[in-house]
Amino acid sequence: MKTNQDYKNAALAALKGNWGKAVLLILLYAIVVCLVMGPVTYTSAELQAYTREHAGSGIYAAASMIQDPAYQLIANRLNGTSGLLSLAEIFLLFPLTVGIANTFRKLLTEGDNNLVDNAVRISFHGYLHKVGGMLWMQILIVLWSFLLIIPGIIKSFSYAMTPYILEENPELSITESIHRSRMMMRGHKFDLFWLYLSFIGWGILSILTLGIGLLWLAPYMETAQAAFYEDVKADYALHGGLD
Repeated sequence: MKTNQDYKNAALAALKGNWGKAVLLILLYAIVVCLVMGPVTYTSAELQAYTREHAGSGIYAAASMIQDPAYQLIANRLNGTSGLLSLAEIFLLFPLTVGIANTFRKLLTEGDNNLVDNAVRISFHGYLHKVGGMLWMQILIVLWSFLLIIPGIIKSFSYAMTPYILEENPELSITESIHRSRMMMRGHKFDLFWLYLSFIGWGILSILTLGIGLLWLAPYMETAQAAFYEDVKADYALHGGLD
């Protein structure tokens, strides 16, 4: 296996001359996320503000506020927008996650810098397969998290290569794709965690720029992770894991 610096160097080489397109793609994705999550965030803030303003002290005061029609109206609207958010996350953000991951993989491996076009095409080609794969992956992570937080985190690293496998190996079933990710990541989960950790300094700088730096950090991390995927895929094949 290569070092974190190798992955980072490969990412920087791929992004050289393509930073503008990479930042544009991440910006468009961020706009989509804001549009999806905006109603829930706004309604949740509205409910919190109402609670702070009207909640008195004691159980009876709180119960009286909950029975208030104005409170119930906001709460019902929050429930409705939360349901819509869940559907939008499944049917829009899940495939976009696959699309963006593989867009930066293609930039790394093929030099294909049609980033926005590729992201859209990859996201919606084989759409249901990618939605189902990402949904089942998230369900498994949540189920493992019910045991304890740590098993859920470990499984999230085990399944981290699934977005690439869903695109590169559409002949595999959803469960086979997740299983292959798990096999690829045997002995490499800490390697991926260490790669993420190596970006912590850049993450702090991004926070200090009020999040603007994330527009550059995200493509850097995505491309470095794509390089990591190519490395674990080669290691898996070397040990007879691929046909």
